[in-house]
Amino acid sequence: MSISASDVVPFSQARANLSELCESVKAGSEKIITKNGESYVALIDARRLDYYHQLERERIHLLLINEAVAGLSSIHDAKLVNSADILQAMQDQSRA
Repeated sequence: MSISASDVVPFSQARANLSELCESVKAGSEKIITKNGESYVALIDARRLDYYHQLERERIHLLLINEAVAGLSSIHDAKLVNSADILQAMQDQSRA
């Protein structure tokens, strides 16, 4: 959904017309409320916010799955590194 100029509302106007803005948001629009001419907060429907949070959780889960697949692939390809060797290399680097 794109934001149009009518969806950008100064804070003072939002305060004075909150009920009307909420009805507009409930009907499907999103509002950007500005303060001192800059973006301040967004007014969106609570169900849409829940949906955005669900999408973010799903994205995080996909990233974790990708990391697990990469780890399993490394094990399968025998690209293993001993943690003690890594710690020793780090200590050697810090001494240099």
